[in-house]
Amino acid sequence: MIQAAKHEKVLVRVRINGKLYEEEVEPRRLLSDFLREDCGLTGTHVGCEHGVCGACTVRVNGAAVRSCLMFAVQAADAEITTVEGLAHHGSRHPLQDALSECHGLQCGFCTPGILMSAAEFLEEHQDPTTEQIEEMLSGHLCRCTGYKGIVEAIAKVAKEQKDR
Repeated sequence: MIQAAKHEKVLVRVRINGKLYEEEVEPRRLLSDFLREDCGLTGTHVGCEHGVCGACTVRVNGAAVRSCLMFAVQAADAEITTVEGLAHHGSRHPLQDALSECHGLQCGFCTPGILMSAAEFLEEHQDPTTEQIEEMLSGHLCRCTGYKGIVEAIAKVAKEQKDR
């Protein structure tokens, strides 16, 4: 819900990782800044601030979006999942384990955004090809790993989900 609190600030109510947040923000406050600075959810990284690198990817109402391209007021009344909300009941998401096992991690800066996009991708693609995984990853810049381990990790989780 959006309510005008003052001329320069707007009250934004949003549910993030299952918790309700209510904050007064300037209308031009980016969602990435809102998450990091107002909500203390620093797992969402900000890299290019142009939507190119994908580090700031979160899920808004289930869809992966670049939080540096969205205003916090646009997310009012939405359900947001950040990388902090990816784990369930104290257990890491299978993608988090697979990235570690397949050596898809190095500096980790790009990892939160990749995790958020890959989680959405695997919900929509139960048996993805390597080409489909690479296409999804084309929206993310990783300067450390060369993508091989990341592709292997996503394929591993897809196979495990399919075999269940």
